[in-house]
Amino acid sequence: GACWEMVSSGGGCCWALPTGLLCAYGFFCSVRPSEPFLTPYLLEPHKNLSETQIYPVWTYSYLALLFPVFLATDYLRYKPVVLLQGLSLIITWFMLLYAQGLRATQLLEFFYGMGTATDIAYYSYIYSIVDINLYQKVTSYCRSATLVGYTVGSVSGQVLVSVAGWPLFNLNVISLTSISIAFGTAWFLPMPQKSLFFHHVSSQQLSWEMKVMDCKSGSAVQDHPSVQRAPDIIKVLKDLWQDFLQCYSSQTMLCWSVWWALSSCGYFQVINYAQGLWEMVLPSHSTEIYNGAVEAASTLLGAVAVFVAGHIKMSWAMWGEVALALFSFLIAAAVYIMDTVRNIWVCYASYVVFRIIYMLLITTAT
Repeated sequence: GACWEMVSSGGGCCWALPTGLLCAYGFFCSVRPSEPFLTPYLLEPHKNLSETQIYPVWTYSYLALLFPVFLATDYLRYKPVVLLQGLSLIITWFMLLYAQGLRATQLLEFFYGMGTATDIAYYSYIYSIVDINLYQKVTSYCRSATLVGYTVGSVSGQVLVSVAGWPLFNLNVISLTSISIAFGTAWFLPMPQKSLFFHHVSSQQLSWEMKVMDCKSGSAVQDHPSVQRAPDIIKVLKDLWQDFLQCYSSQTMLCWSVWWALSSCGYFQVINYAQGLWEMVLPSHSTEIYNGAVEAASTLLGAVAVFVAGHIKMSWAMWGEVALALFSFLIAAAVYIMDTVRNIWVCYASYVVFRIIYMLLITTAT
């Protein structure tokens, strides 16, 4: 009880508890064996959809929800938005199983956009719980959990399709089950008492817990009102605007941020429509496809590239823009080749190269 109290008040004690729960949530939320096969599934006769009707709503709803979700995440203190993400993904996969028609598909795409936009809560929750000295460690744990989950989902999906001959409907049942387990896990996350803008604490108060407990007797021995009253929205927006002006007065920050925005836009477009391209090159109804294996390989090799890059000593201040230009050219070349050379193995290889370089650069930008 004392340990839980200290965790929920934002202290550094017992950091393993919320980190473990969050990693479990990220893992099960990412075990979605049906995801590499979504386009073939949606193009099956019983769904009665065309390729152009499948994805546009997701990208636009994701864009529209980003900023309000960012503010809501801070105001609601992370956990409710993590729960909202889990619920949105449950609705998405339930509708994938049973919804019919164009309007229903567009609605499920909106909920998927909500699920992806609320990723910010997952990746920022832990910083409100643990001590600043643990940031690097817990970040690696949380990102690794989603990576392992995605890999497990992709590999299991490929095995179940290629070896066991499972229908794609059953893969969506597994995905829905895994997401539901993640949603149940999220309920046990401790509720943070502070956030960046709406519920912040002073530097002096950060060193104290909201309630310090006597470990032997379990009684409260000191009470500190560390959490300030939430400021009004106008003040928060002014603070955000001042932060914005200060950040982007730096040319380096501006350069990497513009690249981040443009490359993320391109990345989402490619991963949205890559399966559609593969379907045109090699229709899934006429031959064996290996979408799951390709997704798993690109994720694992991208993780290796990121790990290696983290141990390379390089002056990004001096060579950052040069590296950015060179690797961005390689990304563009990979996408061009994937679209031009209508060979499925060339498409697969180009996609793997594309994802590896993107993961490498986006991690460096972070």
